[in-house]
Amino acid sequence: MARLYLITLLFSFINHFTRGVCASATFTLVNKCGYTVWPGILSGAGTAPLSVTGFALHVGESKIIEAPSSWGGRMWGRTNCTQDSTGVFSCVTGDCGSGKLECAGGNGAPPATLAEFKLDGDGGKDFYDVSLVDGYNLPMLVVPQGGSGPNCTTIRCVMDLNGTCPSELKVTGTGGQSVACKSACDAFGQAQYCCSGAYSNPDTCKPSKYAVVFKNACPHAYSYAYDDKTSTFTCTGADYIITFCPSPSTSQKSSSETQTPTSDDNNDNNPPLINGTMIYEGAAPFDESSAASTSVHVFRSQAIAGAVAVVAALWRLSQHF
Repeated sequence: MARLYLITLLFSFINHFTRGVCASATFTLVNKCGYTVWPGILSGAGTAPLSVTGFALHVGESKIIEAPSSWGGRMWGRTNCTQDSTGVFSCVTGDCGSGKLECAGGNGAPPATLAEFKLDGDGGKDFYDVSLVDGYNLPMLVVPQGGSGPNCTTIRCVMDLNGTCPSELKVTGTGGQSVACKSACDAFGQAQYCCSGAYSNPDTCKPSKYAVVFKNACPHAYSYAYDDKTSTFTCTGADYIITFCPSPSTSQKSSSETQTPTSDDNNDNNPPLINGTMIYEGAAPFDESSAASTSVHVFRSQAIAGAVAVVAALWRLSQHF
């Protein structure tokens, strides 16, 4: 009986440990904007919410969030947020409608740049993307750390689209400055832009001229609903760093020189360029957020080694009964 109890305890320990340590991922959110960003997080349908769903991220700050196995959802940055005299919290872009700092199940109101994830999906792979289907409000960089796979790579939307946004899509703040760029669906509500009705399949819903503007600026981001072939990426066993407003760099190109994005856009030395507008390059390979992610991997390795020792001790003990 004692031996059976120890064996049951052994398997319970292994099950608990693999769920809590091995089968999870960390997200490190980093703010390199020149102003506070208030990230929002929404878990997908049927997925438990994370421990935090909204918070303030001041200039230069980072925050690490743990996600369990098979978690799926989206993350975005809210901007120009305030709290009124009655305590109601709201944001000019990306507001989640909760009236509080925490989004608590609320989705980000378009337009907002999205980072979307589905962990441990088909074949045990993580699926992730940057999406402009709901419009754009911030430059964003997603960097996988410690993962593997042929399509496990950095993805980005690093162009300042607020400056190049077509006037009919532009969202302005109280001072008249451009603070976001709507999607054509959000701006016009027509089926051909929203991929709805007669346009609800990839054969009939094609990229509009507005989607092309987004795609030229951010070649690896979703520009419309069926933009899957060039916009979905996969990793196995990765953690992720999401950076708002990666380090700015002003192009030296003439405004008359427009480059067409190529497969080399992912090279940090060749960021996408449109009409000489200010662009944003990827973060340096060894910044503090990268070190934080690395430390999590070190912790996991040490924890796994400790677990193996405990399991071995329990097994040896069970042989005496």
